[in-house]
Amino acid sequence: MNSAPQSPAAPIQRCDILIIGAGPAGMAAALAAAPSGAAIVLVDDNPAPGGQIWRDGPGAHLPPLARTHRERLAAAPNVRVLTGTRVVGLGDGAQPGDAPALLLEDGERGWTQHCGRLILCTGARELLLPFPGWTLPGVTGAGGLQALIKAGLPVRGQRIVIAGTGPLLLAAAHTAREAGAQVLRIAEQAPWSQLAAFGLQLPRWPAKAVQALPLLHPALRAASHVLEATGTQQVQSVRLQRGAGEEVLACDRLACGFGLVPHTHLGQMLGCELNDRLGLTVDAVQATAVPGVFAAGECTGFGGSEKALVEGAMAGHAAVGDTTTALALAPQRARWQGFADALHHHFALSPRLRSLPRPDTLVCRCEDVRHADLSERGGWIDAKLHTRCGMGPCQGRVCGAATQFLFGWTPAPARHLLAPARIATLAGCGTRNDESTP
Repeated sequence: MNSAPQSPAAPIQRCDILIIGAGPAGMAAALAAAPSGAAIVLVDDNPAPGGQIWRDGPGAHLPPLARTHRERLAAAPNVRVLTGTRVVGLGDGAQPGDAPALLLEDGERGWTQHCGRLILCTGARELLLPFPGWTLPGVTGAGGLQALIKAGLPVRGQRIVIAGTGPLLLAAAHTAREAGAQVLRIAEQAPWSQLAAFGLQLPRWPAKAVQALPLLHPALRAASHVLEATGTQQVQSVRLQRGAGEEVLACDRLACGFGLVPHTHLGQMLGCELNDRLGLTVDAVQATAVPGVFAAGECTGFGGSEKALVEGAMAGHAAVGDTTTALALAPQRARWQGFADALHHHFALSPRLRSLPRPDTLVCRCEDVRHADLSERGGWIDAKLHTRCGMGPCQGRVCGAATQFLFGWTPAPARHLLAPARIATLAGCGTRNDESTP
């Protein structure tokens, strides 16, 4: 079985284990399950395995661990890696004892993928909060800026302001500086007291402490957050709250990231429950309440690549029936869960960020829905019915998380389709190819 990144001419429509997401958790799950000899299909919509944290590209520098995982995947004859492939919805015709079937689509065709066990490693996405000017060209997420630079975006000589919360701000600033940009300000909304308390805990995770030291930047300011981006054709300046005062900085780019939101849409469509971190609920071996479905990594609650790697390995072992080995990794998972807990506590969003949007500020960019239009509505479904909020191309992935923070709404998951799909994919989803994985 060929494990090189590909979109096969004739997709094999049944496998023993289907893994959605080829980030650290998905790669670890595949490698843990591979020695069993199970036929494994690993799916990701990116051009290469690695997810967001190990994203490849002309401007990327992959860490040795990422390269090792890729090499091991390529050497596993029973692991088939499908890049440029995404889940567009739920499939049909799952056999008794199987996990739910999924409808997949690549650049050429769509098909229903059947599997014995399903592992969700769908990761997380940035929380983007609306503020005046956030839709201007040149305004991106902090992680979005990182991804663009790794993909080859030239930023040499550009003046960049980074704002929001969490360690991702420092990582984005580091990536920008290495690419030749001038980072004018890193505006962290958490106060210095919380940053100091978090820093004092880092020795519990020495590797994280070592990672953090090179990322420190003299432009970092605590108790600071974005107020407004201004410009004509693109962002030209940003106004920041800084303690009790304000500052205005001329800039070429503004990158804002207010933390991460677990990507749970697919899990919710399958019937998985959410935990108190808004991630997918799992048990001691990463199994969800849906028979045959496991979840690992940031989709269970964000906490870094180390936690994702451990959870992915646990899910891979458990999916092939080796619960003993999976449970043996529980202490490692608990250790990195402690790091995740520290992140949640010390970088919790301030309620004052709910006052960022003005009445005319767009909250749903896809459908041009203003904050004033939503403030009159009683909930997510009410907003969708009256304003089309969440009904555009992103299907509420951006505005849904924003309204959850702004209004306390709980966005309802889609019922059958996860993303826009070609007519040919939908027309052929009822057909069944009984070819088995060799």
